[in-house]
Amino acid sequence: MTAPDAALRVVVVGFGPVGARFCEELLPGVRSGSIELTVVGAESEAPYNRVLIAEVAVGHAEFDDIVLHDPAEIVEAGARVLSSTRVVRIDREQHEVELSTGELLSYDRLVLATGARSNIPTLVGVERRAYDAAALARAGAGVIGADPALPEGVTVLRDLADADRIGSAIRSGARIVVLGAGVLGLEFALLAARAGAQVCVVHHGPTPMPRNLDRGAGAVLARSLREAGVAVLAHSVAESVAFHAEEAGVRRFDALVTADGNYVRGDLLVMSCGVGARAELATAAGLRTAAGVVVDSSLRSWTDPDVYAIGDCAHVVDPELVRDAGDRLPGAPSGLIGPGWRQAEWLAAQLSAEADGGSFQDGPPVERPAVVMLKGEGVDVVAVGDVSIELWDTPPYGESGPHRHVAQWADPQHGRYVKMVSRDGVLEAFASVGMPRTAAELTVLYERGGELPSDRSLLLRLDGPDDDPSTGGDAFAPTATVCWCNGVTVERVEASVHAGNATVACVGKDTRAGTGCGGCKGRLAELIERFDSPLLAPSA
Repeated sequence: MTAPDAALRVVVVGFGPVGARFCEELLPGVRSGSIELTVVGAESEAPYNRVLIAEVAVGHAEFDDIVLHDPAEIVEAGARVLSSTRVVRIDREQHEVELSTGELLSYDRLVLATGARSNIPTLVGVERRAYDAAALARAGAGVIGADPALPEGVTVLRDLADADRIGSAIRSGARIVVLGAGVLGLEFALLAARAGAQVCVVHHGPTPMPRNLDRGAGAVLARSLREAGVAVLAHSVAESVAFHAEEAGVRRFDALVTADGNYVRGDLLVMSCGVGARAELATAAGLRTAAGVVVDSSLRSWTDPDVYAIGDCAHVVDPELVRDAGDRLPGAPSGLIGPGWRQAEWLAAQLSAEADGGSFQDGPPVERPAVVMLKGEGVDVVAVGDVSIELWDTPPYGESGPHRHVAQWADPQHGRYVKMVSRDGVLEAFASVGMPRTAAELTVLYERGGELPSDRSLLLRLDGPDDDPSTGGDAFAPTATVCWCNGVTVERVEASVHAGNATVACVGKDTRAGTGCGGCKGRLAELIERFDSPLLAPSA
């Protein structure tokens, strides 16, 4: 097919990690003139990794350490970058978007990469804004892409302003209350405690990380958190926020009040209660939304074939597989940076082909359940899949087909636990606490769909005192994945090290490994040491 006469006009709404990766992948088409690219971002800073914002908040990283893309590179290629600007309206009939500045931008293809915002739980004393169509019609364009102001002493941890606010509190010796016991909340709590803050985590369930861990793993993790200096209040349903009055009548956070009457005092409340898609722009434009902007397997809106969504705002549902679903659709955005990056890369390739006169290919590969890692000094947690099956559960009598089996080992006194769920010997889920080498081996087996050894106890020896890492096999196999977010393999890291990159930061800049969730940084350091050492490096 021949290339079209005019450049394909692509407007991207959102200049976060996923939007920036999408723009970066489009640059060859921008340089050749086949694509006219405009990206609109609400923040003034260069795109940065929000997953690592807690490290900036506690002073373990600088902003430059988490920057992912240089906007100047996109501008130099011929694209237009509009920072500190919001899109407040989509006119689908005219193929235009209206900016907060009043400017109108025309598009052929509109890509929504608006990401997600922190959830604000229902608490007396804290505003919780609604984003349904009726509420948006009443509130007007001013709420599109904007977040409500929180009371003094109450914050989330999502952007640089939040990080500055929290950093100031830590440096002043503030008592910090964290509401929520998910991965990001616990990572922040551990970092803050290590920085010298008094930290208390409040959550409503029996154990932390309930979406990822079974009760055994959660109980061992809770004990490890307390030993790391983080107080944990389980079974505590937060109901309201109490304030005290300061000068000029300003209300400031005083305590979190729970349903059982607990009055958890502190100087700063950090709410870490998950995220929700920033889909209000799409909702106001009449696009189908659910847990995000509803798109098909080609990331194209169900409502408008010229609108796409990627990343945390994209709710991927194949319409061919859903009948009579009404307003309730299965699934939700993954909330992980790796799948968002892969969506960005795939869609950029499709639009680049379209701009050159080609056609769309099949949709991006279906994502497997992602490996979740909790990064904390002395607290190592890795989990994937459904580990809720109990040790003694057996399949119903007479059930045919492969059966699930469970192997479990626990040493709560020393903060160690592992549970493996297999089907016909093949690992399909696991949870590991305090056993990093075992977790690394299980991750490799899960990635490959490999079988567990018939004697599961062999895996426990990997974290034993007599284990020699240099004799490890699968974990160092060239094709084993090190960084799941960016799909970087052991052999790619080895090549980078041999090219002269001798630090995690250098390897990250060269390969992108470690620039996503950061969970692989320990493994990267181990590989760098191995490949940079003449005694451990494989012979040619």
